[in-house]
Amino acid sequence: MRFNAIAIFVGLLVLAGCEPGPQGPTTEDFNNEREALMANLNAKKTPPKKAPAPEVVPDTSSEDFASYAGGFTYDRIGLRDPFRTFEMEEKSRRALLGGDSGPLEQYDVNQMSLLAVVWNTGSARALIQDPAGKSYIIGSGTRIGKNQGRVTAIDDNLVVVNETYVDFLGQETTKDIEMRIRRSEGG
Repeated sequence: MRFNAIAIFVGLLVLAGCEPGPQGPTTEDFNNEREALMANLNAKKTPPKKAPAPEVVPDTSSEDFASYAGGFTYDRIGLRDPFRTFEMEEKSRRALLGGDSGPLEQYDVNQMSLLAVVWNTGSARALIQDPAGKSYIIGSGTRIGKNQGRVTAIDDNLVVVNETYVDFLGQETTKDIEMRIRRSEGG
């Protein structure tokens, strides 16, 4: 009996909770809103207007200044070209210092090898080979290497090259690099 009473009570609660409440929009509401949007779009459609002609700004640039209509000017005198690489500036600086670079200035000193030395004469000479396999005879004062190197001394089995390095702050430092004849090992 208790079970029947509980079942009836639950059934009444379910029926009480099933009252029709507010529901979402109906199909009629959707169709009315759609017609209103279509009418609004048709009312906004107007023939396209022509764009106004662009304003012609007179050319006020000169060799020393670049400018635009906003009034900003850029003075390039004394400044580096932002579109040139540092290597191009280094090549132009070398061209000012001593003309075109020779074939020995294409490689680093560490990439070249010393093959032979003739040193017991009035002017010592050395035979070096570049990475491409070409050989060159050099003497004291010969320009060699990418970093403005100069041969300063030629000895028994040794060539000393003085190179100048420029760091990112623009300070120059010099360094002596020794090239030695590589002796073959084995028998």
